[in-house]
Amino acid sequence: MLSFVIGVLILLVVVLISCIKIVPQAHAYIVERLGAFHASWGVGLHFKIPVIEKVVKKVSLKEQVVDFPPQPVITKDNVTMQIDTVVYFQITDPRLYTYGVELPMSAIENLTATTLRNIIGDMELDESLTSRDVINTKMRAILDEATDPWGIKINRVELKNIIPPAGIREAMEKQMKAERERREAILRAEGEKKSAVLVAEGEKESRILQAEAEKQSQILKAEADKEAAIRVAEGEAQAIREVQQATADGIRMLNEASPSDAVISIKGLEAFAKAADGKATKLIIPSNLQNLAGIVATLKDVADGVDSSTKQ
Repeated sequence: MLSFVIGVLILLVVVLISCIKIVPQAHAYIVERLGAFHASWGVGLHFKIPVIEKVVKKVSLKEQVVDFPPQPVITKDNVTMQIDTVVYFQITDPRLYTYGVELPMSAIENLTATTLRNIIGDMELDESLTSRDVINTKMRAILDEATDPWGIKINRVELKNIIPPAGIREAMEKQMKAERERREAILRAEGEKKSAVLVAEGEKESRILQAEAEKQSQILKAEADKEAAIRVAEGEAQAIREVQQATADGIRMLNEASPSDAVISIKGLEAFAKAADGKATKLIIPSNLQNLAGIVATLKDVADGVDSSTKQ
């Protein structure tokens, strides 16, 4: 009897302990009482009435990520592609999430597939390949509105991969290769053009500098020639002035000495001798020089007689 009582007490303790529930952070427990929704437990310590109450679902309130497999979609220009999506969502109402829809993840996957087909069906291939942001925005808005009654908030939708058919991929690769080659040719031509322009500008500047240098050289040479000519002219003028000064001094000295007619005649004879020393073919002898010649002959005879008597 005692062992039975002890067993019953142990069973009661175990049951009571099992009825104590601790809800961790960012989680919620959905509790039903007699098969009906009773409460949504938040973070903390809770006690469940045995048999009457039951925890039917444990819900995580953290943001979750689900990667759906590729879905076949057809574009407006009848190209079939495979697109897989990644959906970021968060449960905002555990009660609606529990009772709003059966199999929420499957519902979101099917809703994502149909929404993606509707959006891509209105786009051509090139537009769909270059409009990921537009597609993501439209899908997020549509999915968020559709999942609101389920207590789910869609935070982001991303197109992970867009896989066109093999033939389309080959054509796109050839197109991209041709485009890269075209850009390369354009860049090479622009580079050659810029190089030629720079070379021409360099040659132009070189010619300009060379012309400036020649101009400066000519200017300096002209200035040097001018200065040399000025110095030569100044030297000749100085020489002329000195000759004239010497002539004037000679005349002044002659005037001061009061020369006789004989001396003047002798000077004239000397001047005549200098004139006769040239290449002139005709000479006009003044009359006074003829008289002077007789005087000179007389003086010569006298000088010869004196020399003879001296020798005897």
